[in-house]
Amino acid sequence: MEDFWLYFKLGFNHVLDATAYDHVLFIGVLVAAYSLKQWKRILALVSLFTVGHCLSLALAAFDVLHFDKAIIEFLIPLSIVFTAIFNLFTAGKDTGGTKSAVLYIITLFFGLVHGFGFSTYFNMLSEGASDIALMLLEFALGIEASQLVVVLVILILSGIFQTLLRFSKRDWVLIISSIVLGLSLPLLFDNWIF
Repeated sequence: MEDFWLYFKLGFNHVLDATAYDHVLFIGVLVAAYSLKQWKRILALVSLFTVGHCLSLALAAFDVLHFDKAIIEFLIPLSIVFTAIFNLFTAGKDTGGTKSAVLYIITLFFGLVHGFGFSTYFNMLSEGASDIALMLLEFALGIEASQLVVVLVILILSGIFQTLLRFSKRDWVLIISSIVLGLSLPLLFDNWIF
């Protein structure tokens, strides 16, 4: 049970680490267009990220697949920037199921990329461990829990701004996406590989 809490906390803190705020930026821009009524879709998106993250960690932990760290560090902010720009262009527009499909693909991609970015550290932790799959599950539960905390905060802020301060949903999405874009562009340029 002690090991469970160790890896759960590691996953939980991994998302909420102040020096690695890319998770929070991505989740913020991802759920900005949703409300609490759409909790099933939000849960699916957040869980898809966790699945992607753990899948890439597993692939790296079992020496199946590795990527150059510079490419990964570039792709992380690129996926956040892409999601923010996508929101800016689709805010307030009825895009049917296209928007959801694009967001599911981006979320899975971000999860996969981010997992590869964390794999070196995770591999050091899991070296000599008897059950890496169990460690991954415990870590994933921590990630999922912390992401739900971030989602809850975003939804509360969304409710405050849209209900009390009378922002339209479109304006809320534009503001959040613009803030996230502004915070992510320096990360992208700092990790530029071309």
